[in-house]
Amino acid sequence: MSNKILRLFRSKIYTAIILLVALLFIGVLGFKVLSGYSWINALYMTVITITTVGFGEVRPLDDASKIFTIFLILASVVIVGYALKVITEYILSQNNIDELKQKKMQKKIDSLSNHIIVCGYGRNGKQAVTKLIAYKKPFVVIEREKEIIDKYQNELVPFIHGNANEDEVLFQAGIERASTLISALPNDADNLFVVLSARQINDKLTIISRASQETSYKKLKLAGANNVILPDKIGGDHMASLVVVPDLIEFIDNLSIVGKSNINIEEIPVNKLYDASEIKTIRDLDLRRKTGCNVIGYKNGDGEYIVNPEADQKLLPNSKIIVLGRPEQIQRLNSEYNITSHL
Repeated sequence: MSNKILRLFRSKIYTAIILLVALLFIGVLGFKVLSGYSWINALYMTVITITTVGFGEVRPLDDASKIFTIFLILASVVIVGYALKVITEYILSQNNIDELKQKKMQKKIDSLSNHIIVCGYGRNGKQAVTKLIAYKKPFVVIEREKEIIDKYQNELVPFIHGNANEDEVLFQAGIERASTLISALPNDADNLFVVLSARQINDKLTIISRASQETSYKKLKLAGANNVILPDKIGGDHMASLVVVPDLIEFIDNLSIVGKSNINIEEIPVNKLYDASEIKTIRDLDLRRKTGCNVIGYKNGDGEYIVNPEADQKLLPNSKIIVLGRPEQIQRLNSEYNITSHL
C-alpha cells in the first residue's frame, strides 16, 4: 500500500517539475521574442514574474509584452500552486508512511512470543540475525541509529528504533514474552546496563551478552547474563587453531550455517521424534538408515551433554539429540518427522 502511494506522489512530482520547466521555457522564449530582451534578461523577467517578488521590469513593456506577462502570471499561479501542493503532500505523506510502517511492524512484534531480542545491529548483531533467519527463529532487533534501520529494514528483519538501555524500548520489543536476549552493543557498559534491566524484567530470560574486555566477563555474569561471548578472544583462538589444527577447523567452519541449503547440524527435541511415554533408544530410532543423519550428541533434561552417545542410549523426555548430516539429509530428517521449528 505504501509503495503505491509513493509511486503516485512521485508521478505527481514529475508532472509538477515538467510543468514548471515548461512554464520557465515559455516565459524566457516569450520575453525574448516579444520584448527583444537578452537571454539573461528574459530569464530574469520570467523568474520575477513567476515568483511574484515585485521587482521592476528591465525596461518598460509594450502592450503585447504586458498581455503575455498577464497570462504568464495566471499560469504561474496555477502551476506553482500545484507544485507546492504536491510537494507539501509528499512531505506529509512521508511522515505518515513511516508512521504506518512503524505501526505495522509493532503489530507484528506484539504478536511474537518466545522470540529473541537482538540489541544492536553492528557486526555481531548482523551475524546473529543471519543465523536466526537461517533457522527461522522469530526475533526483533533494537537499534538506536535511524540510518542503520533505514538501510537494512525489510520483511525479514523487524526493527525497533530506540535505546536498548531504556525499559520502555525493551517492553516495546516484548521482553516479558521473549525467550532470549542477545546484547551485541559495542560498549561493555551499555551491555551491562541492558543485562541488568532485562534480568529485572524477566527472570526466566536467557541472556547472551557480548564483551570487549575480559574484565567485563564476571560483571556481566553477576548482572544476570547466562553466557558472555568475547569475540576478540574467539577470533584470536580461531586464528591460532588454523595454525595448530587447520583441517579440523576448516571442517568445523564448513558446519557453519550460511543459508538454508547449507545447514549440516541440527538440534532436535526427543518429543518431536516419538511419543516419549514409551522410552526408546538411539538404535530404536534408526535415524542413520531412515535419513542418513548421525547422532553426535545427547543432552538430557538436566542440561548434561554426552558426546558421541552409544546406540543403546535411552532418549528420555525433555532431552535433545544433536544430529550431523548433509543439507539434504537434514531436510529429509525434518520432513520424516514433520519438524518445522528450524527449517
